[in-house]
Amino acid sequence: MAAHLKKRVYEEFSKVQQQHDEITAKKLRLTKPSKSASLHVDLCKATLPADALQYLLQFARKPVEAESVEGVVRVLLEHFYKENDSSVRLKVASLLGLLARSPGFSPDCILDDAINTLQSEKSHQVLAQLLDTLLAIGMKLQESPAVRSRLVDVACKHLTDSSHGVRNKCLLLIGFLGGMEKGAPKEGEGQPAKDVQKIIGDHFSDQDPRVRTAAIKAMLQLHERGLKLQQTIYSQACKLLTDDYEQVRSAAVQLTWVLSQLYPESIVPIASSHEEIRLVDDAFGKICHMVSDGSWVVRVQAAKLLGSMQQVSSHFLEQTLDKKLMSDLRRRLTAHERAKELYSSGEFSSGRKWGDDAPKEEVDTGAVNLIESGACGAFVHGLEDEMYEVRIAAVEALCMLAQSSPSFAEKCLDFLVDMFNDEIEEVRLQSIHTMRKISSNITLREDQLDTVLGVLEDSSRDIREALHELLCCTNVSTKEGIHLALAELLKNLTKYPTDRDSIWKCLKFLGGRHPTLVLPLVPELLGTHPFFDTPEPNMDDPAYIAVLVLIFNAAKSCPTMPALFLDHTFRHYAYLRDSLSHLVPPLRLPGKKLVSYPVSATHALQEDPSQEFLQQSLERVFNLQHLDLPGTQELLEFTIRDLQRFGELQSELAGMADFSAAYLRCQLLLIKALQEKLWNVAAPLYLKQNALASAAAKQIMEETYKMEFMYSGVEHKQVVIIHHMRLQAKALQLIVTARTSRGVEPLFGMCERFLQEVDAFQRCFIAELPHMQDSFVDRLLDLMPRLVTSKSSEVVKILQTVLRQSSFLRLPLPEKIHRATATIIEPAGESDNPLRFTSGLVVALDVDATLEHVQDPQTTVKVQVLYPDGQSQVIHPKPADFRNPGPGRHRLITQVYLSHTAWTEPCQIEVRLLLAYSSDRNKSPTRHSRATWGDGVELPSENGIEGTIPFSKPVKVYIMPKPARR
Repeated sequence: MAAHLKKRVYEEFSKVQQQHDEITAKKLRLTKPSKSASLHVDLCKATLPADALQYLLQFARKPVEAESVEGVVRVLLEHFYKENDSSVRLKVASLLGLLARSPGFSPDCILDDAINTLQSEKSHQVLAQLLDTLLAIGMKLQESPAVRSRLVDVACKHLTDSSHGVRNKCLLLIGFLGGMEKGAPKEGEGQPAKDVQKIIGDHFSDQDPRVRTAAIKAMLQLHERGLKLQQTIYSQACKLLTDDYEQVRSAAVQLTWVLSQLYPESIVPIASSHEEIRLVDDAFGKICHMVSDGSWVVRVQAAKLLGSMQQVSSHFLEQTLDKKLMSDLRRRLTAHERAKELYSSGEFSSGRKWGDDAPKEEVDTGAVNLIESGACGAFVHGLEDEMYEVRIAAVEALCMLAQSSPSFAEKCLDFLVDMFNDEIEEVRLQSIHTMRKISSNITLREDQLDTVLGVLEDSSRDIREALHELLCCTNVSTKEGIHLALAELLKNLTKYPTDRDSIWKCLKFLGGRHPTLVLPLVPELLGTHPFFDTPEPNMDDPAYIAVLVLIFNAAKSCPTMPALFLDHTFRHYAYLRDSLSHLVPPLRLPGKKLVSYPVSATHALQEDPSQEFLQQSLERVFNLQHLDLPGTQELLEFTIRDLQRFGELQSELAGMADFSAAYLRCQLLLIKALQEKLWNVAAPLYLKQNALASAAAKQIMEETYKMEFMYSGVEHKQVVIIHHMRLQAKALQLIVTARTSRGVEPLFGMCERFLQEVDAFQRCFIAELPHMQDSFVDRLLDLMPRLVTSKSSEVVKILQTVLRQSSFLRLPLPEKIHRATATIIEPAGESDNPLRFTSGLVVALDVDATLEHVQDPQTTVKVQVLYPDGQSQVIHPKPADFRNPGPGRHRLITQVYLSHTAWTEPCQIEVRLLLAYSSDRNKSPTRHSRATWGDGVELPSENGIEGTIPFSKPVKVYIMPKPARR
């Protein structure tokens, strides 16, 4: 009986405790919507407007849950009606707009209240803020035509307000919400849009320039929303181009361009005559006229828009490159030209005829056709502008127009070449890139080539490398031009030895594009003599290799050129063909046994055995399950070795070979770690196998991350194989942990996480599962019901069995795959002089590196510095430190600041580049967006593995921190 009573007491006590927990939980739930209550209490406590404003500012920094927004809005509206101070009402209106944008909240319940607050409001600032709040509500309720129509009516009523701020907000609201009523009959579709455009157009002549700017922007907003603007607006937009204010002219240029794209073939009258012209030509002339605007912002915008006007007539387009005064498409002689013509004729006025020495025609500057006078020399003025931003915009516009018109490309060539001598490096670089884009439509003359080659003396490596890229795709007209280009490139090689690879690549393409021009230069370049033997050049000379690269690439398309080669030239060809196969092509050299197979120029890629060798190497490992274990390991090791050597010889296929070798290396590690004779021994008796399997699993994980993030061009099929291999590595880690750890709880958690990984794999790659028959994940999914209900130890045994019995998945090779690589140019690491600095202070170390096939380097590339004492420093370069000299290539030029305590002697530090990665598959671009309207809210980051991969060879630098002097 005593035991029964004791049991009842315990049960009642536990029930009371459970009831207490439920009460506590209810209290916690009640605190969620208490934002409105706390705000109401704070506002009631405020006796002065300054106190209320302080409470509102504090409240704005805190997050508000979606279910609490409506209550908070009611409290704010109630306080708005009672508050007399305009600054407090302004803050309340601002908070209402922020709360209306909150996700999960429908602001239709406060629409009537927000509109009613406008009726009695006298403050212009508060009125403008309330209209901004109505805009936020309307953007949230865009699907309701009635709401949008009602808000537009409210905005139209307040367009007569005396404050420019109120009128601006009204026009903004009309631009975002007006004129897009859905479901209206076809007869009435045009009328609302016409009314809205007329309302906005009436404010083009507003007395305040800020309102005029807002009206133009509202019209542009209608266009962005898909409403077709009326052609009648064009005349109003043209008048606004002569406005006194910069913002108005800038917006008017944009509106003129939009109308020219909507109605390019429409005919408009010319104001100075009775003639008519196409609208796009008229708009082109007016925008050309804006290139000479007084504001550099307007000039930049006008120059940029000119490049996108592809439909303009050719005679208007060509006039942009001519400064001479044109009127009615006829050139008028200048006074100097008339005097020169008179002098050359030898005739002077005899005085017998009245007015025979008078000018033949008078030029009235007011009557000159605006189209011609505005378009004359527009690009010349833009390229000579004092602001480098305008010059860059003019160069970009020239590029876009020249790409669509080969004749215009020929005419603008001289102007682009002149820009190579600009004082600003960015302008010179943009000019070189522009010339490279239009190089297929142009051929350089010798004088132009001389100007272009003068840029090779530039101290900027970016400029020199961009010019090398330009010469790769440039057409030269004469053999003297080829000789001049070679001489200047060799001077560049002597002055800047670090440009060696870029110059060799440039000469490769230069010789391949001009074989007939290189042919007559071969005896002079090789130094041959008709009677005497010349000494054999040194093969270690980079200049001689550059000459040979030019000649051999020209000989590929010129079968008569090898007859001019000397005996040592053939030997040098064989040597360069093996050592620099990416620069020296295969040639047909009859009678020479040391030459590679004859390959024609048109079928070189098809007959190249490199791709076939790569496929055959992978085919050998597809039947691994039919071999015994020693044979499988030996075959994998030989194949991995062959692929590594193949990647060293064939740079074009190096990425594919390295990718395949990494996958086979993972498979080899997995096979070695799962040897049956080693797993039959008890775990405490065979510690070596546990360490081997743990290291293998870790290495497989690292290799899979490299395969996924270090290679560009990886397709979805390869990603599935990579994640499948990573899943096998995680299963191996789970098996090793189960053999070495004690306790059931940690193992249970690991098994649960692993099964979640399998489920995530199935959800992400469900479309590829039919192609993965008899694989590890295929067998696991078949056993999933059993795994979910089994104990942890049984799950581990099943995983071990499935790992051994699963088949080897075939790796499909993508079309093009490249490995991310980095080469550190500076520091070179060859100097024995230490970099000395005072301990405790910093010293700047210049880092210059080239990056190949790196995706988004601004966020993924980091610099690591390793000190001799084991300390590590990771530096994130600024986005401005990255340059993009060409497709797939980037350049990193930055400074790394070093600091350390005093050392007794100089030591070496290691500098290398790291590639950051994140394995979070569910990561979205908006993951870091804030869920509420508050300013201080941060979302917890999702669980994902992040790390870095070294992808450059380390460079060692001597440094010596000296003790500070006292």
